[in-house]
Amino acid sequence: MSKRPLAVITGASSGIGAEFALQLAARGHDILLIARRRDRLEALAAELSEKSHVSADILSADLTVERDRAEAAARIASVENLTLLVNNAGFGTMGSFEDADFDSQDRMHRLHILATLALTHAALQNFKTQNRGALSGTAAPPRGIINVSSVAGFQQAPFNISYCATKAWINSFTEGLHMELAAEPEAKQGPVRVQALCPGFTYSEFHDVLGMDRRTIPAWLWMPAAVVVSESLRGFDRGALFVIPGWPYRWLARLIGITPGPWMRWISIRYARKRSQRAQAFAGKT
Repeated sequence: MSKRPLAVITGASSGIGAEFALQLAARGHDILLIARRRDRLEALAAELSEKSHVSADILSADLTVERDRAEAAARIASVENLTLLVNNAGFGTMGSFEDADFDSQDRMHRLHILATLALTHAALQNFKTQNRGALSGTAAPPRGIINVSSVAGFQQAPFNISYCATKAWINSFTEGLHMELAAEPEAKQGPVRVQALCPGFTYSEFHDVLGMDRRTIPAWLWMPAAVVVSESLRGFDRGALFVIPGWPYRWLARLIGITPGPWMRWISIRYARKRSQRAQAFAGKT
């Protein structure tokens, strides 16, 4: 059994999840990749082993399904060298809630909320009972959980309400967990860091699956996944609770925090209308 620290990453087959795997492997972590697409996981595991000379294992699982979710939680709870859990799996939908396919809305809530809930609990149980001396090296890396949320979690938006609502839950859950861990005696399980990573528009397959035309968003608002992940890990190193990559999104989050609710709702409605009109205009040109 490897004595290196282990990072578990969900939604690891592409985008932000795959980038977490690459950067954490480069830091010397063994990796457990969890996602639905086995072929993608196998290819990434082979790349990690070849490039970074770490152990990379896979678990093909659909975390919206209770049986798969329970299997992933049991695996996380039992590994001896767990150091970091990255709850990254997620997806979005487009259109009004009343017209949306209900199954997609149900799966989104199961993935963003129930999977985050179950896997976080499993990781904390692991941290409470594990032997830190089992890890190699004189200084074991900090243990923790990174929950990939979104800047959308700070404000509700028309035509995106389930996504915003579930990401708002992740923000609240992570903040509460941070407070609870700080209030508990460290002797119970040792210091554990938690982070809510709140990126904005990121180059990945997320928006391709969503079916969104990237031209509807100004180019300067898009960020590479590598930059998002590197900012997250730097924030984790210094114990930051909320990490919002990119100054435009940090400015936006601050603005949302100081703007009265009625004003913010008016702005969101106006923006949603204009974005919908822009999308229709682009669609008419193709």
